[in-house]
Amino acid sequence: MTGDPIERKTIVLGVTGSIACYKAADLASKLTQAGASVEVILTAGARQFLTPLTFRSLTHRPVVADLFDPDSELAVQHVALAERAHLVVVAPATANVIAKLAVGLADDALTATILATRAPVMVAPAMDAHMYENPAVQENLQRLRQRGMIIVGPAKGRLASGLYGLGRLVEVELLLGHIRLLLGRNGDLAGRTVVVSAGGTQEPVDPVRVVTNRSSGKMGYALAEAARDRGARAILVTAPTALPDPVGVEAVHVETAVQMREAILRAIAGADVLIMAAAVADYMPVSMAPQKVKKGPETWTLQLTRTPDILKEADGNIIKVGFAAESENLLANARDKLLSKGLHLIVANDITAPESGFGVDTNKVALLERDGGVEELPLMGKYQVAHRILDRVARLLAGRPRAI
Repeated sequence: MTGDPIERKTIVLGVTGSIACYKAADLASKLTQAGASVEVILTAGARQFLTPLTFRSLTHRPVVADLFDPDSELAVQHVALAERAHLVVVAPATANVIAKLAVGLADDALTATILATRAPVMVAPAMDAHMYENPAVQENLQRLRQRGMIIVGPAKGRLASGLYGLGRLVEVELLLGHIRLLLGRNGDLAGRTVVVSAGGTQEPVDPVRVVTNRSSGKMGYALAEAARDRGARAILVTAPTALPDPVGVEAVHVETAVQMREAILRAIAGADVLIMAAAVADYMPVSMAPQKVKKGPETWTLQLTRTPDILKEADGNIIKVGFAAESENLLANARDKLLSKGLHLIVANDITAPESGFGVDTNKVALLERDGGVEELPLMGKYQVAHRILDRVARLLAGRPRAI
C-alpha cells in the first residue's frame, strides 16, 4: 500500500527568528505524527522565541542549535544531515536568512546545511509587510526561485507590527500540502491525470432555494489530495463545499449537475482516471422560478426531472470509479451500479453506519471490482481510504499507456 509521502522521510526543518515560530512547532508536531523523521535546526534568533526543548519534545530528535556545539551529535555533521534530508523546509524564513541564502553565506548550521544539500528546499517567508515589499527582499526571493527553491507565501493578514498586509507565515495545513506535493511527485501515479468529483450539487428552485444533499465533499477532496501525493496531475471538479482548494490540485468549481457534467467531460479528455465521489443530484427542478417563490398554500408541488448520468457518458477507455452511498442492501445495490454504469471499481459505504459517510472525517467502505472481488475495509480516515482506493486504481492502470 502506498500512503502519505511524508512517512519515513527525513525532513530538515529550519526555524528562524520570527514571532511565527509557534507555527513551526505545530508543523514539527504534525510532520512527526505523519511518520517523518524531523531534524530541527534553530537559529540564534529562533532561540529567542522557542527553546530547543520544545522541538525535542515534539520530534523526539536532538535539535541543532549551534554549528559548533560539542554536546550536539549533529551540529558538526551538517553535511551528513544535508545528505540524509529528503526535503529542507525553512519556516518561518526571515528577511535575514533569505538574504543569506541569496548570497550563499554559511555562517550557521541552517545556511551551511542548505548549501550542502541536494534535497529540494522550501522557504516560507514571514516578516513585516513593508519589509517584505522592500526591493532587496523581492530580489533575494527571485534569486532563490531561479535556483530552484520553492517559495510558499507569505499570506495576507494582521501582522505583529499592527500592519495589515503580506507577511504572515502561511498556515500549517498549507505548508503540509506543499510538502506532500514535493515529496510525492515521483509516486506511482506520476505522469497520470486523475479527475475527481466532490461535494453535493445544488439544483436551483428559485434565486434563494436549492435542492441538494448532505455531502460535505471530504471524501472527494481526500481523493484529490491522495492522487496529488502519488505524483498524479489531480483535477478536482467540486460542487459547493466549506473546504479550501487543496494545494497543487486544479480545482474547477460548479454548482449544478449539468455544470458538473460539462466540467467533467472537458476534464477527462486526455485523463487516465475518473473517480466520481460527488453526490450528484438524481433529479432537478424542471424549471427555475425567476423570482423568489413567496409563501402561499399549505403544500407546494415541485416538478422534477432526471439529471444527466455523468458516469455513463464518460469515455469507456478511461478507468472509471464510482461511489454507492446506500442506506440498505449495500453490496447488492453497489454491484448493480458497478455493472449498469460500466465501472472498473465501486466504493460502497453505508451512510447509516456510525462515523461513516457524510460530514465526518472517517469512512467505512467496501471495494467491489468487476471480477466479483469484494474487500471490506475497517473504519479509517478518509485520506487513508483514498489511498486504499488508489492502490486499486494503480493496479488497474498497470500496463496501460498514459493518456495523451
